[in-house]
Amino acid sequence: MNARLPLDQIRQDTPGVDHVLHFNNAGAALPPRVVLSTVVEHLEREATVGGYEAAAEAAERLEAVYGSLARLIAAEPHEMAVVENATRAWDMAVYGYPFSEGDRVLTSRAEYASNVIALLQLQKRHGIETVLIEDDEHGQIDLENLEAELARGAAMVALTHAPTNGGLINPVEEVGALCKHYGVFYVLDACQSAGQAPIDVGRIGCDVLSGTGRKYLRGPRGTGFLYAGPRALELIEPPFLDLHAATWTTDTTYEIRSGARRFENWEANYAGKLGLGAAVDYALELGVDATCERLCELADSLRQALGGLEGVSVHDKGQVRGGIVTFTVDGMDSADVKAQLSAQHINTTTSPAGHARLDLGRRGLDSLVRASVHYYNTSDEVARFAAAVDRLKGSRNETAP
Repeated sequence: MNARLPLDQIRQDTPGVDHVLHFNNAGAALPPRVVLSTVVEHLEREATVGGYEAAAEAAERLEAVYGSLARLIAAEPHEMAVVENATRAWDMAVYGYPFSEGDRVLTSRAEYASNVIALLQLQKRHGIETVLIEDDEHGQIDLENLEAELARGAAMVALTHAPTNGGLINPVEEVGALCKHYGVFYVLDACQSAGQAPIDVGRIGCDVLSGTGRKYLRGPRGTGFLYAGPRALELIEPPFLDLHAATWTTDTTYEIRSGARRFENWEANYAGKLGLGAAVDYALELGVDATCERLCELADSLRQALGGLEGVSVHDKGQVRGGIVTFTVDGMDSADVKAQLSAQHINTTTSPAGHARLDLGRRGLDSLVRASVHYYNTSDEVARFAAAVDRLKGSRNETAP
């Protein structure tokens, strides 16, 4: 196991570990104390001096959040926007893209439900065509199939880096190289990968990247970010504007602001924004390379432990896998597994087919249990989790007809 991280200090920084075995980090991770204190202290300051005044006092710290986010993904501060969540970030870019009727958007079976729903709406609105790229033998996006479709012509590739319903990490740099070769706009959903895996937008070659604060970055809920690269800033007009995103220049004209903050709006959760910055700084201090190595080792250990249990099947795909582990227990509904684990103060969630129809539906899976580890989890927690799942077989047999 990775010895580069100060695990004792990290767990001291994470009060939640004293109360729950938290394997729902792909939903919302346990925040470190610095995130909690940053948010609470700003809210207290708002209550003491006023919201506008507290924001003015924190102006330098609020501005620093953009630099922290830029360092996280090897971008420039002016290319970063802070928004409510990863879906809103993705929507602001994709809905603002200048589609023409007949434009083809290439996507994969791992695409998130909200993204697919948005593409279906854009299909109705603009007459675009959504083209599904099949999986390869590893269960990740098939690069040969992708290149063949790129050669036929496409306006955009919309890809999820790490899906919500499994451990897959898609080969995003290889996809980026193909998009560059064919001159195709590249949108990457990094909702599950930001903070989980190292990200360098230059090496990936994406034009747009969306991310969230609450998952592997361990930030507050209701925080997200958008990277908009040079081509995105040239091509995309936000689908809606306000006095933050644009300036009212005459009675009948306006001018959209430069940089990615055109995708923001005037009112914001300033406490959450500061908390997001604190979470990113915490991740940068530890080093995403080191935290990624540890959480992947924990996830591999969990897959091995669950895979060795009779009546338990692990369903993760991909040549490279991250911290999400999905499984089923024979004879038990995934929601029942989650509920029985929750009664033991063990946090998981489920991935229903309706959230991943292009993947789970094709595999004949109605629902999965999703257990997602983080670097602050321990090998002992992995063993305790596997033992708890193994004990569920007794309750399954008791309830069987």
